Amino acid sequence: MPESAPRLSTWQSLRRAMTSWRTASVSLLSFSSGLPLGLVWIAIPDWMTKIGVDLRVVGLITLAQAPWTFKFLWSPLMDRYVPIAKLGRRRGWAAIAQVALFATSLSLAGVGNHPDAPWVVGALALAIAFAAATQDIAIDAYAVDVLRPEEQGVAVGARTALYRAAMYLAGGFAITLAGLTAWPLVNAILAACYLPMLLITWKAPEPEGQAAPPKTLREAVWLPFLGFLSRHRALEILAFVLLYKFADQLAQTLQRSFLVQMGYSDFDRGVALATVGLAGTLIGVFFGGALTNTLGLGRSLWLFGFLQIFSNLGYVLLSVQPGPNRFLMYGAMAFETLASGMGTGAYGVLLLRLTQKRFSATQYALFSSLFGLPRLVSGPITGFLVHAIGWTDFFWFSIAAGLPGLALLSRFVPWGAREPDFSVEPPKFKEPLSGGQLAARGALGALFGLGAGALIRATLRALEGVKDGKPFAPFAEIASILEPADLQGWLSLVALVAFALVCGLFTAAVVAARHGAGAEIEGAAETGASGAA
Repeated sequence: MPESAPRLSTWQSLRRAMTSWRTASVSLLSFSSGLPLGLVWIAIPDWMTKIGVDLRVVGLITLAQAPWTFKFLWSPLMDRYVPIAKLGRRRGWAAIAQVALFATSLSLAGVGNHPDAPWVVGALALAIAFAAATQDIAIDAYAVDVLRPEEQGVAVGARTALYRAAMYLAGGFAITLAGLTAWPLVNAILAACYLPMLLITWKAPEPEGQAAPPKTLREAVWLPFLGFLSRHRALEILAFVLLYKFADQLAQTLQRSFLVQMGYSDFDRGVALATVGLAGTLIGVFFGGALTNTLGLGRSLWLFGFLQIFSNLGYVLLSVQPGPNRFLMYGAMAFETLASGMGTGAYGVLLLRLTQKRFSATQYALFSSLFGLPRLVSGPITGFLVHAIGWTDFFWFSIAAGLPGLALLSRFVPWGAREPDFSVEPPKFKEPLSGGQLAARGALGALFGLGAGALIRATLRALEGVKDGKPFAPFAEIASILEPADLQGWLSLVALVAFALVCGLFTAAVVAARHGAGAEIEGAAETGASGAA
């Protein structure tokens, strides 16, 4: 901003951000992301069970969720290629995905009342999930590219609200409507919802000053790692991304089970989770994101980080009550979800600013996968810990588990600093490495990732077995992971191999960055934080 330009007040900046077509288009497109998630995760399993499909088949159909986990595998293609020149990289891919979502969702209407066609439904669910994951990559990258720094906080809150609303529409509301009408009609209505989303994609503004796409597919795969790892304290930032929400993820994993064991009725649990909890999360995310403009992202991460960790004290108090205490339970749930939502809002702005615009599809997909990794492992850990030490000590443990994230935050955002520093780090060594040397180190990293991933997965399986009274034998589980006997096992193996490949690329990129590569990448220092104040 030029020195002569008047500085906007907080409320002026907030009002301008809320009335921006950039913010509106990004927020509305998130509605399109929530629709297929509610359909595949919630509605289709309910629908298949209701029409009498074998539960084993329903279980296999739920594996259609896999593309959301593996979406980072094809995100480099979306950084490299521009499918529709008039719409650009991001909107072009989003439009293609929305057309595919419309066609596949409409196809479900044709098999709506055919219990003899569950595999067709499963195949369509997988196609919907693949198109939806592709759309998510494009829309997330578009948000990184198009939003100005002062608009990011408001957009994070609005995106979350519309995303949840779409999930409810395609999930719970669709099930209710199908009970009153029929699934073919419901599927046709859901398919029609993508048509206005396609119009929004067409009319949405192109980002200002777009970065040039990678010149080759090799660059599209390699440079996103190298560009990020050239930053100062990059490894500590990644560890922070993993651990900042860990206390929340532990506390929220078995919330329903906790309330059941504490003696709360179905009505109380429904109000707490579906009303109080949802409202607290949405309000928290909106204000947490918006306040990053007022407080600064650095101060917001510190303040909301403390709040989201110590909000678990409400569950500690709840766990020592002699019997159900409805008002204490509602209060604890409201405070915890509000604080968690505020932390999520600031965290969402951080991810936008961490992501480089040139590689926004690949980098944001990787960051979002990292965000989901602790949630994946928190379930078995929580079940085992609660079984071993009880709910009260477990919630104390969850508070302690959040402190490493704040310790890592202090490494790149000192206490009281308004904004994080994402500058490029000077190389540790001056001698560049050859391609063969980098490949060898990458191979070692991949082997380490394969072994570590297999051990972690085997340990989680063994912990689940302990809850059922089996002996703790993680090494015995490794053989079943490497020799899958069913589709779920093969998907786990594919995930393990993908994890190993990412570890290999990551290792090679770390070594390359330490030897000076990456500093010369055009726009390496350019992120969504450009111009933040």
